[in-house]
Amino acid sequence: MSKAAEKPSLSPECKFWLDKFLLHLDVERGLSQHTVSNYRRQLHDIGCLLALTDWSGLTPVDVKRVLATANREGKHPRSIALRLSALRTFCQFLIDQNQLFSNPVDGIQAPKQGRPLPKQISVDDMQQLLSQPKDAGIECRDMAMAELLYGCGLRLSELTGLSLSDCQADGTLRVTGKGNKQRILPMGRTAQKALKAWLKIRGQFASPYERAVFVSKRGTRISNRQVANRLNALAQSQHLNQTVHPHKLRHSFATHVLESSGDLRAVQELLGHANLSTTQVYTHLDFQHLAKVYDTAHPRARKK
Repeated sequence: MSKAAEKPSLSPECKFWLDKFLLHLDVERGLSQHTVSNYRRQLHDIGCLLALTDWSGLTPVDVKRVLATANREGKHPRSIALRLSALRTFCQFLIDQNQLFSNPVDGIQAPKQGRPLPKQISVDDMQQLLSQPKDAGIECRDMAMAELLYGCGLRLSELTGLSLSDCQADGTLRVTGKGNKQRILPMGRTAQKALKAWLKIRGQFASPYERAVFVSKRGTRISNRQVANRLNALAQSQHLNQTVHPHKLRHSFATHVLESSGDLRAVQELLGHANLSTTQVYTHLDFQHLAKVYDTAHPRARKK
């Protein structure tokens, strides 16, 4: 028997409702393809693990089995939490569709997970990374991408999703974030200059009908992976002794703005966070910075 034949699959009934749920996420809720794909993978694995013939038979005992299996396989607490969250949302959808009478995930908690602090790049290292503006070719594009990621605190998907119509004449940027929510962001002088330099030569690389701001050498919208690779190459060319990825620039943006302003609400708006609690992680970074300053500067903190 081939490996393909041995691969577990969902029953037709389970697949029907899973496909209907995924369509709901895509069309009605407008979630990203990445998020929809994660839901598909998590719920498919759960259905195969439990060998369900119909989702309506799902019970709290089944959910606990899913949790126990994930623990036994050594899954990270965050991965387990994501799996339970996907199942809880799916079950609520089934309730709305009269396929379940109650949510079997309610009352079942994922294992506690420590929330790691986001890594940032120091102000000095950021200056080194962006210290030599590029004004020609693909390197000009790479510098513009780095300037926008750090200067506006963009998510990677927000950067690659930018179209020409999103660049406003008044020096602002229209960004489409999670859940297709749009926000208008100010661009600093340096970011504007880098973007204008790239747009001036963009026509040499972009396909005639391509509307993406940032394109690959093939002339089409650049991919997330390409941005990550090019950003790391930029860091190496600037002799920065650390790995640099797009989200690290976003974290650095948030930390540096918060350190300078102390305005958590403003940082929340700039980052496009729906909940303030998501932004509050940066207060821990800010406290670490203050504690370091205290240890260095206060007479009573200095070691003899």
